[in-house]
Amino acid sequence: MNEKFEELSKLGAGDFDHIDGNLIDHLRGTQKLLKEWSASAILQDAGLYHATYGTAGFNEIIVSIEQRDKISQIIGNEAEDIVYLYCACDREHFWPQIGVVSEPRFKNRFTGQSFQLGSQQLHDFCELTVANEIEIATDNPLFINQYGQSLYSIFKNMGAYISKSACISVEQVLGYSNA
Repeated sequence: MNEKFEELSKLGAGDFDHIDGNLIDHLRGTQKLLKEWSASAILQDAGLYHATYGTAGFNEIIVSIEQRDKISQIIGNEAEDIVYLYCACDREHFWPQIGVVSEPRFKNRFTGQSFQLGSQQLHDFCELTVANEIEIATDNPLFINQYGQSLYSIFKNMGAYISKSACISVEQVLGYSNA
């Protein structure tokens, strides 16, 4: 993991500001949460690189999607596939469907393509999504006040696709704000 982290630093992730500090601390925090939740090493690596191509919520781009092979060489193809999927998500389109419709349609914000995720893809996507937002929300009352209720509802809908540990974290960090 240290080697992968150093590669991320070389790519310039430490140069970007993030909601509650700098991006590299957020990426490490997301990876740490996934590790605490006993996520696979592949998903942990994806957590460390999850904002590499920018996201619908974070417009900064560390590496262009044309350099996906470079990221695959660092974290492996499976982790890079998760990273790409996470970065490509049109959140406004996809998030509201999860747990609400039986076959949610993922929309790729880079290509415009729409498709259904496989069960493992959906689990990994949801687990990473929760880890990302919980990492931001932890000890951040302003973020919780602004986004807590909507995230809590979305994450409750994701309950069937995330680990028990992730569900517990959602309740611990966001649940009280909805009482």
